[in-house]
Amino acid sequence: MQVTINGESRPLTSAMTLENLLTDLGVDPGKVAVERNLEIVPKSTYSEVQVDDGDKLEIVHFIGGGSPEGDDSFEVAGMKFNSRLLVGTGKYKDFEETKIAIEASGAEIVTVAVRRVNVSDPTQPMLVDYVDPKKYTYLPNTAGCFDADSAVRTLRLAREAGGWDLVKLEVLGDQKTLYPNMTETLVAAELLIKEGFKVMVYCSDDPIMAKTLEDMGCVAIMPLGSLIGSGLGIINPVNIRLIKENASVPVLVDAGVGTASDAAFAMELGCDGVLMNTAIAGAKDPIKMAKAMKLAIESGRLAYQAGRMPKKQYADPSSPLAGLI
Repeated sequence: MQVTINGESRPLTSAMTLENLLTDLGVDPGKVAVERNLEIVPKSTYSEVQVDDGDKLEIVHFIGGGSPEGDDSFEVAGMKFNSRLLVGTGKYKDFEETKIAIEASGAEIVTVAVRRVNVSDPTQPMLVDYVDPKKYTYLPNTAGCFDADSAVRTLRLAREAGGWDLVKLEVLGDQKTLYPNMTETLVAAELLIKEGFKVMVYCSDDPIMAKTLEDMGCVAIMPLGSLIGSGLGIINPVNIRLIKENASVPVLVDAGVGTASDAAFAMELGCDGVLMNTAIAGAKDPIKMAKAMKLAIESGRLAYQAGRMPKKQYADPSSPLAGLI
């Protein structure tokens, strides 16, 4: 018979108990926890539970610090996340592609727009049928809102629909640039914070405005890298760095990322994360791009932590000059 252990398919020559299986694997039953078909198996029953054909087993143990690199989790509004990549759920060809791309990205937070239910055909598939809100943190946003009133109304509906109070606020200025209208953003942020929302806010790359939003009580500042959906990358890295240096809440680049190098650059600036949608959904192969973005976020973060070498005016040889023949 065949079973799956920690994601790998393995043949078993005969039926056996879970305890026998662990012993055959050379694993001390007293030092591990086992999940069988998504259910935790109590240690006291290892000698009784029979492993059946097709079973999926997860065998885990504790390691120091939670990972070989230590704990480098991302925290916003008191919630911890392992992935610093946040992704949108729009522009994919269908919900199935959305699901696969999100899985490939490793993201734990997904932005979702609030739209009317198709009451003429309520059997139409919905995002929640493919992207489980129990597995991912849904981040309702106000995409398409051009004034404070519509943004606030949208997020009130979102909270009623799903109970979410962690939200992404964006109030746009015009259809052509989708640049944030900061006057309306300030009005909406103030109202939402008073109503108990935890506001992550899309904003211009203005360090003074960013600090104002933080002082109001926004839980994360999200300056644009460049225009939404443009793929132009980080066009003003100096201001992004200034915003990060002056902030005591997470700073995430939001909008404008086009490829993996843009995401890595944002992380090398010290940003806490990056939110993107079109860069993945608009790629020729969204699944491959999702994987690329995952790796880019991780490598950019490591490069920032490592600290880059200083730039120099002239060459500096890698090999010593002493002892040349």
